[in-house]
Amino acid sequence: MMLSEETVVPVSALPVQAMKDHLRLGTGFSDDGLQDALVQGYIRAAIAAIEGRIGKVLILHRFRWVLERWRWSDQQTLPVAPVASLASVTLIDAGGGSDRVDPARYRLVADLHRPRLQSAGTALPSIPTGGQVVIVFDAGFGPAWGDVPADLQQAVMLLAAEYHEHRHEFGMRETALPFGILALIERWRTVRIIGGGGA
Repeated sequence: MMLSEETVVPVSALPVQAMKDHLRLGTGFSDDGLQDALVQGYIRAAIAAIEGRIGKVLILHRFRWVLERWRWSDQQTLPVAPVASLASVTLIDAGGGSDRVDPARYRLVADLHRPRLQSAGTALPSIPTGGQVVIVFDAGFGPAWGDVPADLQQAVMLLAAEYHEHRHEFGMRETALPFGILALIERWRTVRIIGGGGA
């Protein structure tokens, strides 16, 4: 299976000015543009680290997920949460031919931790032998930074500040997240049970 981003979070959705204020960076200097680019990088890195730890997507954007088989015949747990909508489900045969599945044959079961693609009947469409299924979906708490829960916002700001503070010490620090950040994100972590529980 392979999960990839079809779109990226736009700069307009990132809390760049709030992060600059948090870092107490000055304004009106000739290198303001450079500072903005660096701050964007810290924020994106912090978001990626936190999303990877909790299995949640913070800001809404589109993903493409490729599978070679269903985990269960009638449903498939999606790899990240929360999922806002399913854009398409397409079957690809061994020769590369594609067949877009009628949306009436499936539905999204929304869940904050384990959203899933559910058959509208008794089974999901069969994946061709030697083929794949491509699921395109939109995931995230919402399109704006304000849609992200407050504790996750705070975790991103603290981690981005940590990256800024130690920007000249790359490779010299522990890779674990600081305890304060772990405490903020703990309740959002997805607990895996019985080998993934259908994931």
